[in-house]
Amino acid sequence: MTIKKFIVANTLLASTMILSACSNQTNQNSTADSKSDIEILNVSYDVARDFYKDYNPLFINYYKTINPNAHITIKQSHGSSSKQALSVKNGLQADVVTMNQGSDVQILADSGLVNKNWQQMLPNHAIPFTSTIVFIVRKNNPKAIKDWDDLAKSGTKIILANPKTSGNGRYAFLGAYGYGLLAFHQNKEKTDAFVRSLLNNVTVFENGGRAATTTFAQRELGDVLLTFENEANIIQKKFGNVDIIYPSYTINAENPVAVVESVSHKKATNPIAQAYLEHLYSDEAQELAVKYFLRPSNEQILQKHADKFPKMQTFFPNEVFGDWSDIMQTYFSEGGVYDKLVIDNQHILKSDGS
Repeated sequence: MTIKKFIVANTLLASTMILSACSNQTNQNSTADSKSDIEILNVSYDVARDFYKDYNPLFINYYKTINPNAHITIKQSHGSSSKQALSVKNGLQADVVTMNQGSDVQILADSGLVNKNWQQMLPNHAIPFTSTIVFIVRKNNPKAIKDWDDLAKSGTKIILANPKTSGNGRYAFLGAYGYGLLAFHQNKEKTDAFVRSLLNNVTVFENGGRAATTTFAQRELGDVLLTFENEANIIQKKFGNVDIIYPSYTINAENPVAVVESVSHKKATNPIAQAYLEHLYSDEAQELAVKYFLRPSNEQILQKHADKFPKMQTFFPNEVFGDWSDIMQTYFSEGGVYDKLVIDNQHILKSDGS
């Protein structure tokens, strides 16, 4: 009887200890939930910093309406799009990526860091807004630059982000090449000659879009800068001594976004990372995009602000050049079309990292 009582007593004691431990664990979890300190990192392209600087507090305020206890810190990393993608591939712990070309997200999907179906995870193929390539010239346009043809004329000094490292530069190159194909009725030899002449006028290849802006607007080098429409409007508002030229035919620049699931699952930030990207499609975020001259994917909001976005004849990269894997292989790989056209232009100044 004594032994049985001892066993029963110890069993009851063990049960009490287990229940107490469970209760303590529940209390700890409850305390953690009430604090809910969350930090995420958005790795993005160069000229998006201004938009996301304003978007982050907007998102935090929204998220607190559905989770009042959340204490959120959003960190940013900006640079040329392809270099940023490579940094994430090599271990930079991004919760989300917000890039300016699909290949920079696809390389992460191919590495297993981003869901292979990332384009189906969000509306509009995971593109919340777009931009397009335009020209920035000196005030009153002293070189009388009106279209791509003028960029190939002798004596025109062009500032360009490096197409080998920058999405900004790639879109500009493809915009020129697409115009050439249209103007010369798909004749690639004539298009190559045209683009070669244009590249011959490049005086500086910068390592990213914002660096190219600095070279043109602050260092006052060059006659014309090829850049995104949103960046062009920011330059004009900030410096005021430039004009924006809208070419007759140009390329649409996509801004794809994705959750880096390999990181967000490990950090348990996946729900907030997904919400961060989903909120880019909200009316308030789309209106913010308009403020920074990004063309919103919401057609009603775009039409509402039609006065800010001149109608243009444009094309998407995939419509002319195939998917991004083909584009990168054909035009920007070692020995590709771009290398062949630029190889004779040894006079071009290159910034560090380009």
